[in-house]
Parts: sequence; C-alpha cells; structure tokens
Amino acid sequence: MTLSFILCQSIFSQTQKWKLVWSDEFNYSGLPSAKKWNFDTAGNKSGWGNNEAQWYTNKNIKNASVSNGVLKITAIKEDVSGKKYSSARLYTKNKIYWNCGLIEVKAKLPEGKGTWPAIWMLGKNIDSAGWPQCGEIDIMEHVGYMKDSIFGSLHSETYNHVKGTQKTKGIFIDHPYSQFHIYAIEWTPDKIDFLLDGKVYYSVLNEHLTVKEWPFSQPFFLIINLAIGGNWGGKYGTDDSIFPAAMEVDYVRIYQK
Repeated sequence: MTLSFILCQSIFSQTQKWKLVWSDEFNYSGLPSAKKWNFDTAGNKSGWGNNEAQWYTNKNIKNASVSNGVLKITAIKEDVSGKKYSSARLYTKNKIYWNCGLIEVKAKLPEGKGTWPAIWMLGKNIDSAGWPQCGEIDIMEHVGYMKDSIFGSLHSETYNHVKGTQKTKGIFIDHPYSQFHIYAIEWTPDKIDFLLDGKVYYSVLNEHLTVKEWPFSQPFFLIINLAIGGNWGGKYGTDDSIFPAAMEVDYVRIYQK
C-alpha cells in the first residue's frame, strides 16, 4: 500500500494560485475507488463515542455506490449486528494525508429527523494520541432536525465538545436537500477558514500556544459518513419513514499553494 502525505508550505503567498493536488470526481461506477478510500466499518460499542444507531458496512454497494458521477452514501433501516440501521463511512486514512490546503466537497444532504451527515478530518496520530489530542476538523455537520443549518467546528485537547469549549459556528443554508452546495475549509499554518459555497462564514486563528490548542500542524485524513441517531443527530428521535436516506457527493477536491 502506498501512503502519501502532502505538506503545506510554511508561508502562503497571496500571489500564488491554488493547485489541485488530489481529487475524486466519481466518474466511474461501482464501489468507491479502493485506491482513494477505505471503509471504516462496524458499529462500535459506544456508537463511535456518540451513541450512534448505525452499523457501518464494509464494501457494501447498497450503502456506498458510485454512478452517474455521484457518490451515494445510503443509510438503510435494517437490523445489522445489533444495530437498527446500516450506513457507510469512507476515509482516506492509510491512503493519503494532508497538512493545510483548500479542501472542497460538493454534496447534497439527506433529509429527515435522525440523520447526521458529516464531512470532517482527524489527525494522523489518532491511534497513538487518541481523541481529542489528535485534533478534529468538522468541515460540515448537519443534523436533520435543524433543516436550515450546517456547522463548522474545531476540536482539540483544550477546545472540544466534551468540555463545551469547541470552536464552532452554524450558518443558515438554503435548500440543502434539493441542491448541491460546496462545503470547504481553507487551512493555513495561521488559521482555518470555514466556507459555504465559496464564502467564509467562520475563522479560527492559531493562538501559537501549544499543541493542546492547535494540533493542526500535522497531517490529517478526510472522512465522509452518514450517521443515524446519536447524542446530537438523534436528540429528538429518528423518523423511520425517511429511509433509505442518502448523502450525495459530486466531487472531493484538495488544492494547495
């Protein structure tokens, strides 16, 4: 297995242009490309730390499929290994990592109470350091009972949702279920900007203190998943009439300067 790691430059010049360094345009059919994606599988006893209700399947085309230029991650109501739903969680861990850049994902979200789609990143050192020490970048999170909002967040040892100190902001979004939107971050050594359709709505500055506040100077991998229920997504229950529910992804593009 070839492992890639793309570094950012220490200084970003405003005169430099973005260069596409990695992408998946989903111009093929079948399962997501094994050259680019791994499946994070199973149910996890704690529901991935959030009491989530889904079981993530491994290379099951009914939960993750590519056709007509679009990746579909589909949650299905069915009993799987003690869970009430099946779904998929794709990630680039052990394939490729990035440190800084413009990360863009064009996606259309699933509709319905109980859905919890996310586009996010974790630090490469998660297996050794654990969470939240590894750092987490939530490029986009949405919960189905909040139809008009998406959220961008950062988590670290100092700032995280367990303590209620996470760096986060929500923004209004129009037609998230019927239209594709571009969810993105622009990540430099000094700050991380969160963007919706090309417009910055939230910025977090590097305080230049310690790794406890800013673990974002190391490589990170990308995750795209559709969770069901859980502490946040299932706060007001789950509407079982919505299934199957799908998150559609038109493309994933990573740029650097």
